[in-house]
Amino acid sequence: MRVVVIGASGHIGTYLVPRLVDAGHDVVAVSRGKREPYTPHGAWQRVTTITADRDAEDADGTFGQRIVELEADVVIDLICFHESSARHLAEALTGRVRQFLHCGTIWTHGPSARVPTTEDQPKRPLGDYGRRKAAIEAYLLDRAHRDGFPATIIHPGHITGPGWVPVNPAGNFDPAVYQALADGAEVALPNFGMETVQHVHADDVARLFMDAMAGRSAAVGESFHSVATSALTLRGYAEAVAGWFGREARLTYLPWEQWRATVSEETARTTYDHIMYSPHCSMEKAARLLGHRPRYTPLEAISEAVGWLVEAGTIAYNE
Repeated sequence: MRVVVIGASGHIGTYLVPRLVDAGHDVVAVSRGKREPYTPHGAWQRVTTITADRDAEDADGTFGQRIVELEADVVIDLICFHESSARHLAEALTGRVRQFLHCGTIWTHGPSARVPTTEDQPKRPLGDYGRRKAAIEAYLLDRAHRDGFPATIIHPGHITGPGWVPVNPAGNFDPAVYQALADGAEVALPNFGMETVQHVHADDVARLFMDAMAGRSAAVGESFHSVATSALTLRGYAEAVAGWFGREARLTYLPWEQWRATVSEETARTTYDHIMYSPHCSMEKAARLLGHRPRYTPLEAISEAVGWLVEAGTIAYNE
């Protein structure tokens, strides 16, 4: 099939595009052309690359037609963040594609009444990003159920993999937290360190997109989480990372208002965004309907990313 991937050079596309090529699909990669995939792969030499400024083309109403003209059987949209953009593209593609896959986020959920959280629990997102993505999901699934638009939604958790800093044991992206754990230095965590994060390897997200394509009849009109099958407490995560460097974690715990005063305002905001959700989402639906099971545990996925940070010199470590 001819598959168009919008936002192809990012975290997910780095793994998804080579998988699509290796599966025999004719792949068109649409991106701003401002960066290379995180991990090189020979499959990219067999990909048609299109450079497009989606924001500008959304603004002048031409992006949907640009995608239509690529004559895809399947369109995978990895970078849609506004309902108006989703509407524009879906309306243009109505009656023209076999399947439309949208990348959502587990942030469409708010506080969970019970865990693990399933896809059918009420959506009560806490922040603007989650609310915008929830609106896109609601629109696409309504279109799927009302008039047969072939939409499928994939909701990743904290995407991780070699090439970038994953959400760390303090719930933010500061690599100094990993360095402190590697050095055996004291690390302060907010509250009691019992809030949770739920990572997923970018390749497991790519695999779920592939499985949703292969299981189209079960996937259309549905949304699926894409996370590791378990969540990590901040405390347990920190202890595991310290152990990778042969250290015992030296952890201290501070009430939120005290802890936030120890970091920058931006870092505090990032941590708060993660711990107020404390996600623990279920993967049962993807297993039941698509036969999909993540290959990576959260710590296996994170360890690859941390290993890359060591190799890149972002974390200094001498065995």
